[in-house]
Amino acid sequence: MTPTPITTTLDAEQQRIAGKALQGTVVDLIDLSLFAKQAHWNVIGPHFLAVHPALDELATVARKFTDEAAERATAIGVSPDGRAATVAADAGTTGFAEGWTSDGEVVETIAANLAAAIARLRASIESTEKADPVTQDLLIGITARLEQLHWMWQAQSTQPSAQRTRLGQLLVG
Repeated sequence: MTPTPITTTLDAEQQRIAGKALQGTVVDLIDLSLFAKQAHWNVIGPHFLAVHPALDELATVARKFTDEAAERATAIGVSPDGRAATVAADAGTTGFAEGWTSDGEVVETIAANLAAAIARLRASIESTEKADPVTQDLLIGITARLEQLHWMWQAQSTQPSAQRTRLGQLLVG
């Protein structure tokens, strides 16, 4: 591995903390974008016309934020790793099944994956507060948008309120 040619004003510990937060964000967002496309291609059901374009929106948002988080990592001298094997091993998301998937199941699964990504982001926001406020600010912006999308996906939910409560618990810890 080539030593980093990028220097930073962060000390080594600040760089480690911010880099870890950004790497977790990168792999979760890559996974979200892949789940969104998998669901986009395989969603079926009476709400297809509403769910299908919402999945494209999620994929677009996740890809945009992936690039922002990866470029922030690079700016502080941390090499982001978005390889498939790394995403598969390190993502904190909950997964998505293969094959045709009912629109109701897609809604629940996407909401659960968003909740998992948001939970990790909130932990990263806390850990970067002192280490790197610039990274923290980026993570706050990403979290705000993902929480908005999470709300929109939950609003489509067909599950009883107890299941939605469980999804909310993922956000708290």
